[in-house]
Amino acid sequence: MTYDYKLSCTLPASPEAVYDAWLDSARHAAMTGAPAEVGKRVGDAHSAWDGYITGKILELVPGRRIVQSWRTTDFADEDPDSTIAIELEPTKTGARLTLSHSGVPDDQTAYEKGGWRDFYFAPMKAYFSDEKRKARGPRSRS
Repeated sequence: MTYDYKLSCTLPASPEAVYDAWLDSARHAAMTGAPAEVGKRVGDAHSAWDGYITGKILELVPGRRIVQSWRTTDFADEDPDSTIAIELEPTKTGARLTLSHSGVPDDQTAYEKGGWRDFYFAPMKAYFSDEKRKARGPRSRS
């Protein structure tokens, strides 16, 4: 059996910046703090967290939506891939990321109960906050 859930967060970056970083191996690794290899086209493979997560890109709507098949090394061999859909919407201060995760094996609840927040959302907030600080440049001392 499988289940579905939805989580969201706000990030201090534009939807386009989040989209571009998600689909760039070096920036994906920088924003999560773990090695990643991500293609940029539908059908391309992706892996994150040094191969813990693997899958393929299923759908792309530039700056707005990313859909990927998704599985971890914790999935049983007979478990089918799950699917994540990342929806990005502009907000006054950046982007709202809504993650829909479907087809998750029933025994894999850690992702919903903190995995996404701890290993993606929190590091992404820190990454984009740091990027914003760098873009503003050094503060002058008067």
